[in-house]
Parts: sequence; C-alpha cells; structure tokens
Amino acid sequence: MTTCLTPVTRSQSASSDLKSSPPIPYQVAVQVKYLHLEAEIESLLYQLQNLNKQRLATTSADT
Repeated sequence: MTTCLTPVTRSQSASSDLKSSPPIPYQVAVQVKYLHLEAEIESLLYQLQNLNKQRLATTSADT
C-alpha cells in the first residue's frame, strides 16, 4: 500500500474544513431538541415538587 502525499493549498484546506464541520441546520436542530428536553425536565421537576408538597400536607394532616 503506497501513500502519496501532495501539498494542500490554502483554498483546499479551507474547503476541507467546511466539509468536515456539520451543517448549521443540524446544530440548530440539536440545540432546539436540547432546549425542549430541558424544558420538559424542568416541568417534570416542578410536578414532582408539587406532588411531594401534597404528600407532606396529607401526611401532616393525618397526624
């Protein structure tokens, strides 16, 4: 197996850098998905805190 190395010009290097980076819409889509998941986690945490408060109120009312 023979490897042939050729010099890379500045324009070839720049275009190869653009090809290796993911496209911008993909990054935006990932960020949007992350924000939705973060909001869902916060909502679930809020619900859990409310359930715990209700349970504590019910437990203290029973005693």
